[in-house]
Amino acid sequence: MNSAVVIFLAGLIYVSLYHTYGKALQNKVVKADPNRPTPAHRLYDGVDYVPAHPLVLYGHHFASIAGAGPIVGPAVAMAWGWLPGLLWVWFGNVFIGAVHDYLALMSSVRYDGKSIQWIAGKLMSKRTSMAFELYVWFALLLVIAAFAAVIAGIFVNTPGAATASILFLLIAVLLGWLLYKVQIDFKIGTIIGIILLALAIYIGFKFPIVASKQVWYVFLGLYIIVASSLPVWVLLQPRDYLNAYILWFGLILGGVAFLIVGLKGMGTFTAPAYTTWSAHVVGGKPSPFWPTIPLVIACGALSGFHSLVGSGTSSKQLDNELHGLLVGYGGMFTEGFLSTIVISSIAVYGIKVFQDAGVVINFQNWAQIYAPMVASKIGKVTIFSKSYAYGLHDAFGIDVKLGTLFASLWVSAFALTSLDTATRLGRFAWQEVIEMIKGPEILKNKWIASAILVVFGIGLAWVGKWLVIWPAFSGMNQMLASIAMMTASLWVAKIQRPAGAWKWAVVIPALFLWVTVTAALAWFLIYVGKENIWVSLITIIGLALNFLLVIDWYHAWKKPAEEYQAATA
Repeated sequence: MNSAVVIFLAGLIYVSLYHTYGKALQNKVVKADPNRPTPAHRLYDGVDYVPAHPLVLYGHHFASIAGAGPIVGPAVAMAWGWLPGLLWVWFGNVFIGAVHDYLALMSSVRYDGKSIQWIAGKLMSKRTSMAFELYVWFALLLVIAAFAAVIAGIFVNTPGAATASILFLLIAVLLGWLLYKVQIDFKIGTIIGIILLALAIYIGFKFPIVASKQVWYVFLGLYIIVASSLPVWVLLQPRDYLNAYILWFGLILGGVAFLIVGLKGMGTFTAPAYTTWSAHVVGGKPSPFWPTIPLVIACGALSGFHSLVGSGTSSKQLDNELHGLLVGYGGMFTEGFLSTIVISSIAVYGIKVFQDAGVVINFQNWAQIYAPMVASKIGKVTIFSKSYAYGLHDAFGIDVKLGTLFASLWVSAFALTSLDTATRLGRFAWQEVIEMIKGPEILKNKWIASAILVVFGIGLAWVGKWLVIWPAFSGMNQMLASIAMMTASLWVAKIQRPAGAWKWAVVIPALFLWVTVTAALAWFLIYVGKENIWVSLITIIGLALNFLLVIDWYHAWKKPAEEYQAATA
């Protein structure tokens, strides 16, 4: 296979389906109305409810949902070969992930920007809402553990990315002040931000910050407590807006680069297309592709975390209902294209990166050593960033070290965004649980609520094994996706009532995902769970809550549509 063919096919799939399937969802299922006031306008508070420019919101939404997921997951899944991972990314992206993201966002918009957990409680029962909130809190705990481990690893392996990332945060705060307080022209602010961003990359290249992984864990813990408590305009909106430029620059540069190397005859895939059904992936154990693939590839194909972002922060900032398609549906397609570039780059240059690290890998030992070596010696992000950098070098002559730094900043910027967004969402879930049980007011304090989540999450990353934490996070995350889709299916079937068979476009993927992920988590507990008792305990709690939620969904599904209240907007 040639990288140019894969990149071209991906572009064709995503562009054509956005304008056909996506528009059909917008018009026939959601019935989006540009004249219906969104919560950002009706409930404006200057903190969480703030209307945003569609590109700014797209940047925030994409940067928050992307994180390291669409890069790390496909990179590790290469243990099965490039073809199985690529097919799962495209299939999951089109039929599950994008539908899930868009409906989670728009159902929240119709319910005053309430969370998907709150909507589940409204459509099913109060018990459902409580179970969902608890499930979300535990899932976000694993999100923080997994992403903190990824970022600390990037900063240790590529110290220049640490310098650039810290400077990037300061630049974002400056841009927020310029745009919202000084109120300078939007285009001038954008130009200033981009110039400073390029300067940050150069400074990072010249002055890397070298520190241990433990030091970075402490830094990350303090950072996300502060960042998740600030008003969204101070850091979240301007940082994610700038992130969008890093994203687009990286995507266009990478897409064009792998088209060029393909046309030059240098883009032939050297990695195997398929290795074995049970490559050594999850916990380093032989892992059957089905059902364990969703434990490895999270955000690139589908992700329940996206429903929390869509119904947690994005829905409160949507300026117009028609912007939802770009933000929710387009954001997920962009992730799929990013994962396609990741798979293509490693398929072409992965063996070369292994050789750089002194590891001999070939078609015979690929399935056994690929994932364990990536997790330990090569680096989960390094395997991508170096492969990507080799592509830039062969296409444009860009220095490999500079290309590696840029790719590492790319990943760390998104992972940092996901990290503090996850903390903010975890705080929301915690506060809603305390509210439901009438707990002490002090536990609802935003600093205390954030700190409790962060202490457990960072602590888990500190002591955990990455190949155990990542699949546990992914499993809980994908289970969350199926529960969110089931909630969305009730909203579609009982409230929206689309014509024809459109409700099945949500129900069938939700049920398929529920069966797959439940089986995968059961497999995980049996074969890998003993590696970390705390991760196993969280997984068991998640499975128990998952069964409770699906029972509530079944009872709600049987009720006639007339028993449901109309949407609030």
